[in-house]
Amino acid sequence: MGREQWKKIWVGSAGNMVEWFDWFVYASFAVYFADAFFPKGNDTANLMNTMGIFAVGFFLRPVGGWVLGRVGDRKGRKAALTLTVTLMSASAILIAVAPTYGTAGYGGVVVLLIARMLQGLSVGGEYAASATYLTEASAPGRRGFASSFQYVSMTAGQLLGLGLQIVLQRTLSDEALHSWAWRIPFIIGALGAAIVFYLRRTMLETEVYAADDQAAADPDRGTLKALLAHKREAFLVIALTMGGTVAYYTYTTYLTKYLSNSAGMDKSTASLVSFCALFLFMCLQPLAGKLSDRIGRRPLLITFAVGSTFLTVPIMTLLRHAGTFWPALGLSLLALVVVTGYTSINACVKAELFPTGIRALGVALPYAIANALFGGTAEYVALWFKNGGIESGYYWYVAGCAAVSLVVYLSMRETRTIDLHRVGKDGSEAAGTPGGKETGAVTVG
Repeated sequence: MGREQWKKIWVGSAGNMVEWFDWFVYASFAVYFADAFFPKGNDTANLMNTMGIFAVGFFLRPVGGWVLGRVGDRKGRKAALTLTVTLMSASAILIAVAPTYGTAGYGGVVVLLIARMLQGLSVGGEYAASATYLTEASAPGRRGFASSFQYVSMTAGQLLGLGLQIVLQRTLSDEALHSWAWRIPFIIGALGAAIVFYLRRTMLETEVYAADDQAAADPDRGTLKALLAHKREAFLVIALTMGGTVAYYTYTTYLTKYLSNSAGMDKSTASLVSFCALFLFMCLQPLAGKLSDRIGRRPLLITFAVGSTFLTVPIMTLLRHAGTFWPALGLSLLALVVVTGYTSINACVKAELFPTGIRALGVALPYAIANALFGGTAEYVALWFKNGGIESGYYWYVAGCAAVSLVVYLSMRETRTIDLHRVGKDGSEAAGTPGGKETGAVTVG
C-alpha cells in the first residue's frame, strides 16, 4: 500500500479516534463523576442516572445520522467529517466546565445532558462519514483492510482514554479523581478535536463521490425519500448491527465497570485488563479486514454471530469469578476475538450496500437507530439486570441479540465484489459485473 493510501487512512481515521476518545471517556470516567452531578446516596443509582444520560447521546445519534448523512451526500464526505469533529469539540468543553450538584444543583445535569446531545449528533454522523470515506478511498480489493481502521481508530481512542485513566489512578488519589481530575480527559479531548479540525480541512474528497455526476444532478440526493427507495438495505443495516453493537459495548465500555462492580476487582486492575485486551483487539482489526478481502465478508460475520450466541453466557459467567488479572484478560480477549468478526468489516459492508448518492445517509441513519435501541442502552440494561438481582439475564440478552443477527448474516448477499460506482435508485451496478474493476482509490482536490 502506497504512501498516499496510508495518508487517506490516517486523515480519515484520526478524527474518528478523537471522536471516540471523547465518547468513551464519558463511560470510563463515569464511576468518578457520577456522584458529582447527583445527591449523595446510592452509588449504583447515581451510576445508572449518569449512564442514562450516556444513553441519551445514543438516541440523538439517529438525528445526527440524518442531518450529517444528508450533508455527506449533498456537500461531500469532507464537509460532514469537518462538522462532526466541531460538534464533538464543543461537547467536550461543556463537560469539562460543567458545574457540580454542590455548586449549581441540577444545573450541572442540564449542561451534561446538552453536551451528550451534541456528542450524539456528532457521532451519529461521524460513523457513516468515516465509514464511507475509508471505503470509497480504498484501493480495489482492499476495502475491508482500509475500513477496518475505523475500529482501529475507535479502539485507539478508547485506549487513550483508558491509558489516561490508569495514569491518573496511579498518580492521583481517589479523592482527587472524584473531586476534579475526571475533567482532565475532556480538556484533552477538546484540544485533540481542534488539531483534527485542521487536518480535515486539508483532506481530499473521494473520487467515487466527486465523479458521481448522475447522483449530483439528483434533487433527492441524501434525502429520506431517496433512502426509502432502499428500504431493504436500510433494514439490513439495522439487523446486522443489532448483535454486533450490543456485544461490542458489553466487552469495551461496560467491561471495566463489570469487572469492578461484579467481579470484585479494584478499579485500577479492571482498567488494566480492559486496556491490554483492547490493545490486542485493535491489532486484530486490519488482519481480519484483510482476510475479508480474500474470503468475503459473510464468513467473518457468521463466525462472530455463532461465537457470540453460544459463548457469551459462559464467558460472562467465568469473568464474574475470574478474580485476578490473567484469567480476566484471557476471557476478555477471547470475547473480543469473537467480536472482531463484526467490528473489522461492518463499516465497509454497510457502505457497500448503497449507491453513492445515498451512501452516507444510508449508513448513518439505520446504524444510528440500531445503536440507539441496542448499543446505547447496553450498559443501562446491564445495570438494570444487576440492580434487579438477576445479572445473568443480561448475558442471555446479549446472546439473543447475536442470534437475531446470525439469521440476517446467513441470508444476506456477499458485498465484497460490489462496484462502488454503481448509481440508480435500484442500486444496480454502474458498470461491469460484481467483481469488476474499480477506481475508488484515487482522490481529487
